[in-house]
Amino acid sequence: MTGLSIHAVDAANGRPAEGLRVRVLTAGDRCTVLAEGYLGADGTLAHPIVHTQLAAGLYEVAFEIGDFIGPAGYGFLDVASIRFRITDPTSHCHLPLKFTAFGIALFRGF
Repeated sequence: MTGLSIHAVDAANGRPAEGLRVRVLTAGDRCTVLAEGYLGADGTLAHPIVHTQLAAGLYEVAFEIGDFIGPAGYGFLDVASIRFRITDPTSHCHLPLKFTAFGIALFRGF
């Protein structure tokens, strides 16, 4: 399977981050939005990018945590942006994010 999948969990509440806005961009000199949308009830982004082979290169995913958390976050986190590199276009890249109003944890899954 190729492509990029995104899964986010609101760790403070122990549930998928349904409604969290996410953008996937190319990174570098020219940033281009490749995908954007809101996570579904299962905390994943339902977008064709999940099944699209991405070229080798630098990418960025921006999680709009501040808008999702709202007043409960006291304005600490706004956008959590992660830049990462794809070296093998034939492999799948899974980015699971766990977050609270004050911190994030993200790693590359397969």
